[in-house]
Amino acid sequence: MYRALLDGSYLPQAIRRVELPKPNGGVRVLGIPTVVDRLIQQAIQQHLTPYYEPEFSESSYGFRPGRNAWQAVRQAQAYVQGGRRWVVDMDLEKFFDRVNHDIMMSRLSRKIKDVRLLRLIRRYLEADMVSGKVVTKRREGMPQGSPLSPLLSNLLLTDLDRELERRGHRFCRYADDCNIYVSSRKAGEQAMNSISRYLEKHLRLTVNRDKSAVARPWERKFLGYSLTWHKQAKLKIAASSVSRLKEKIRSLTTETVQKR
Repeated sequence: MYRALLDGSYLPQAIRRVELPKPNGGVRVLGIPTVVDRLIQQAIQQHLTPYYEPEFSESSYGFRPGRNAWQAVRQAQAYVQGGRRWVVDMDLEKFFDRVNHDIMMSRLSRKIKDVRLLRLIRRYLEADMVSGKVVTKRREGMPQGSPLSPLLSNLLLTDLDRELERRGHRFCRYADDCNIYVSSRKAGEQAMNSISRYLEKHLRLTVNRDKSAVARPWERKFLGYSLTWHKQAKLKIAASSVSRLKEKIRSLTTETVQKR
């Protein structure tokens, strides 16, 4: 294996398909690599992170050293308290399933010049997915569940961050969950339309219009939290998060009673 990695001939094993139910219905598909491939991907991630981390936006909070979801929601609160009382809540449709491999590799090749490493990363992106005896060939997407996916997602969406900054927007992004804070509905609708076009043209990504909206921050949730309508907006746990917690407690309580 060591020699194959050095000469660029290493071929990753297929990844295992795992489906997890989403709170609002549907499933989230994970791709779990073998132990050996997880180890290799982790080594790549640890090597590349110091090179890419300084280039990431200050408004990006997901899967980064020293950054977390709580910082993101606090910054969102600050934007609303500062007078930006409309939010463009953007949901990228099946982001991890729709990542274009050619675009991803073009972003990597801007900094990585080692052809062997680029080839290996592409092979990980294209690794077959196995569920039982069914093998699925993959020509797009980036499997959640691998050590490389968080870094690659931030790398790709840094283009979005820079475009938002170029336009002077205030925003918070946590992986593929992005909220833009503006001062009026009109400004929000303009941002929604123009950024949607940008994503489709430059990154081949689609905004899910059914799940996205231009609304008041207290009408939406961000990373499990919402805000109050007060001038000094306060954070609160989103109603849907409370409902899921109650349902989880109810389920655990029922299971405990049934086992007695």
